[in-house]
Amino acid sequence: MQSCFRKMLIKQKLIRWLEDHRGVVIVLFCLPASFIFDICLRLRNGIIRFLFSAPHQHDERVRAVQGAVQKWNKLPQMEKRPMCTSRPNWLSLSTKFFQKNKCHQIPVSLFDILHLDKERMLIRLEPMVSVRDVTKYLIQRGYTLAVTLEIGDATCGGLALAVGMTTYSHKVGLYQEAVASYDVVLADGSLVHATSKNEHRDLFACLPWSHGTLGFLVALELKIIKVKPYVHLQYIPVKGKKNYCDKMRLLSGALDKDAKTPDYLEATVFSKDEAVVMVGNFSNADQPGDKNKINNVTRWYKPWFYKHVETFLRAGGGDELIPLEQYLLRHNRAIFWVVKSMIPFGNHPLFRWLLGWLCPPKPGFLKYTTTPGIRAMTFTKQVFQDIVLPITVLEKSIDITEQLFDTYPILIYPCRIYDHGANSGQLRPPKPDQMCPGADFGMFYDLGVYGVPGKVKRRERYDAVEAMRTMEAFIRENGGYSFLYADIFMAESEFREMFDLTLYEHCRVKYGANGAFPHLYDKVK
Repeated sequence: MQSCFRKMLIKQKLIRWLEDHRGVVIVLFCLPASFIFDICLRLRNGIIRFLFSAPHQHDERVRAVQGAVQKWNKLPQMEKRPMCTSRPNWLSLSTKFFQKNKCHQIPVSLFDILHLDKERMLIRLEPMVSVRDVTKYLIQRGYTLAVTLEIGDATCGGLALAVGMTTYSHKVGLYQEAVASYDVVLADGSLVHATSKNEHRDLFACLPWSHGTLGFLVALELKIIKVKPYVHLQYIPVKGKKNYCDKMRLLSGALDKDAKTPDYLEATVFSKDEAVVMVGNFSNADQPGDKNKINNVTRWYKPWFYKHVETFLRAGGGDELIPLEQYLLRHNRAIFWVVKSMIPFGNHPLFRWLLGWLCPPKPGFLKYTTTPGIRAMTFTKQVFQDIVLPITVLEKSIDITEQLFDTYPILIYPCRIYDHGANSGQLRPPKPDQMCPGADFGMFYDLGVYGVPGKVKRRERYDAVEAMRTMEAFIRENGGYSFLYADIFMAESEFREMFDLTLYEHCRVKYGANGAFPHLYDKVK
């Protein structure tokens, strides 16, 4: 008995020591290992692309996926398990650990950019093309995706079957609004081309937020926009919660659908009463003095972007020119501000100059090395959530976020949510009082809450489940949605209250997904 008690004390002391010195542990072990891991992964991907990249063989590769699905169909009924892709869990940016070992895994290795259609302003690509790769490809040609993501390792297909948004979303909406078509292999092995206007428009509506539970995505077309080489970014510090909330409503076009809005818009909230609103517009940087305003924000020795933004609270505002590709991936190096909780001294100039090139720890490596014990510990001591809410409740959401999590900064990205009527898919249309006057959309926003809750920092009792269930109740009451890449705590009845699964269930039957793919709730719960 004493021996067990002693072991328990030693374990508790070890965990406490690791918590107190996590930055040192990560720098000495995690960062070098992550760097080597990333080099090996990039080398592997490079070899695969060099040997097997062949856009002209796309149809052949799709037939291979169809063949694997048809082979599954021929299995005895007792041997059939729901299908999923064979892509390892650790390559996903989701915080979840879906048990793929309980599924029949189908290889879907599709990573080529297929065609750039400048006339239709579309790019056709395979689902495993990364945000980093497509961004680099497009910017060199004077374009970018209408809706993208700040994390370069995200895949275009993963975002299409889940959700994404960017600081351009107040003009376009969620990632799904920038998808023109999906090519999907269904449960019977057939290939369908789904658009918003053809006979598969019901499937087109339900693929976003479906997380691979309706079929295997093998290609998609995404809308692109013309761009200039730089973003002229203005930093506007605002005091007072109501003031910065009102400013976001005004600049986003929430009050007037015909208002002239900036190309990019976001806010970083540093306390309940202080925020920096960022307004960005495309620029050629061809005016006198412009070259002196250029800031290469993603270089390894530069301050983390959010810390750079914070300086404008004291400076009283300012502006600069950021190369477009660097602007689009500005949060990649510090994973917004998540790296701060891993390496508290990571933004120190000495660390940045000497070891900044090792950052960030690669999400794939972190997931690959996460044991059930580590998962249980981190699950209860951090928050990582993106939440879509109507901009009418912006002030209330700031209050409840502070009450439940007490962690700053907080991210705000305005975003249109359209009323597509019967073809709205899993998203319930905005309520009448949430619609923009005279428009077919409501202005919502992404509330990004990432970090260590204040109670955990103060070593007070913190109940992660209770906090998130309270937040989820607030989201449901106000007609919002939780991003499903992060942990959710809803019972199935609550999940169905937040999301409308009527058309989704219809598509499950119509396209043979029942029994062939996990149900959405089972996949993300």
